[in-house]
Amino acid sequence: MFDVLILGGGVSSMSCALVLGSANNKPFVSNKKIGVFTHQKTSALKEALFNNVYGIPAGTLGADLLKESTGHLLEKYPHITQIPNEKVLKIEGTAPEFAVTTNKKTYKTRIIVVGVGSANTFAIEGLMPSVEPHQKSLPEKQRIQLKNSDHKVKEGIYVIGTLAGWRSQLAIAAGSGAAVATDILTLWNGGIQTHAHDSIR
Repeated sequence: MFDVLILGGGVSSMSCALVLGSANNKPFVSNKKIGVFTHQKTSALKEALFNNVYGIPAGTLGADLLKESTGHLLEKYPHITQIPNEKVLKIEGTAPEFAVTTNKKTYKTRIIVVGVGSANTFAIEGLMPSVEPHQKSLPEKQRIQLKNSDHKVKEGIYVIGTLAGWRSQLAIAAGSGAAVATDILTLWNGGIQTHAHDSIR
């Protein structure tokens, strides 16, 4: 049983995983089992070039960021389970116990974070009733989002990045993932507002 499963290996998902991973020294996180599906085959980042993102050198390719993010997560936070090469097909159940079925197996988890792209080919069974047209994308792009209130689709299910209705800017997607990670940390900390920072002090 996972405490949280993050669906997607793009910017928002990896940002969420990194923030949760960095909080491992907090007593209310140390015993949590965290997993992330790092399926990146259809990520829009594969065609991206970044010249305008704070902290990222100009000319960085999105494809390189995808590779670096999984390596960074493995090196710094090896306690987080990376699940590669599996595509999520179905979500069943209600909080606090969900079943996430992929093309290979089924996983149990208490919390789900959905960070896959906003293409209209989205087809995760169990989430389709929450699909609506993307509110911040041009109609001709035919993007979709999941209905949510401050990233929450319903109890135990969060959505991040462009699928949460945000614009497709890397910095916005990363912030969305980090925001949900801190919401989950706050939940695990008994409702006390919580975030995770590293410091050289």
